[in-house]
Amino acid sequence: MDKPFVKQVVLDGVSTITFSNPSHNALPSLLLSKLETEIVLAANNTAVRVVVLQSGGDRTFCAGASFNELIAIETETQGEMFFSGFAKVINAMRKCPKFIVCKVQGKAVGGGLGISAAADYCLATQYASIKLSELSIGIGPFVIEPAVSRKIGVAAMSEMAINAEQFYNAEWAKQKGLYAEVFETKADMQDAAEALAQKLKTYNPEAVKAMKTVMWDNTSHWDSLLAERAKISGTLVLSRFTKDVLQKYKTT
Repeated sequence: MDKPFVKQVVLDGVSTITFSNPSHNALPSLLLSKLETEIVLAANNTAVRVVVLQSGGDRTFCAGASFNELIAIETETQGEMFFSGFAKVINAMRKCPKFIVCKVQGKAVGGGLGISAAADYCLATQYASIKLSELSIGIGPFVIEPAVSRKIGVAAMSEMAINAEQFYNAEWAKQKGLYAEVFETKADMQDAAEALAQKLKTYNPEAVKAMKTVMWDNTSHWDSLLAERAKISGTLVLSRFTKDVLQKYKTT
């Protein structure tokens, strides 16, 4: 079985960051930390003009948090630290002075949806359905909510959070503003992403940086906001309700 990894390849001004995990690209703490690190490296690399974020495989972009790691959490501090991983990735994407183009080839659940929402531009396939499943397991999408609400609006986010066991298809996500384009195949999406990256890398870096500042206006408080949200999730994951539900998803 392939091992989980995060890697970055920089080629002719384009940074391609890939994360992969055989468990439906779920993200444990180690991968979250590595993902944050690679995004920060790309942000600070003067040779990088645009960032492309993608995951491995064909039909799942990211299943969100690692359930096995959630089950293993025993203290509020551990819980807070785990959910802070998603907070740090989102904030790294927010602060990156380069455009981040996200390729969503398949399902995006929970934290996976949060990461796609934090991208500046999302390309997706018809298989890229989305779900906010957190309330159904006893927690809530607290850390990722600001990114999701910013992208698709509070009403759509609330609908998804309440209908926590329902997938919403890629066309719905496009209509709400999460995806800019939806393609029939992964190959078509990849071709479009490549063409977009080649175009974006020719833009004035100073103008791109200024544009990102405008696009992310009124989010400078997210460092503290997402940290506080991580505390909420870190406490709820210890509840008996959540512990009982998570046992159903435990894998060896």
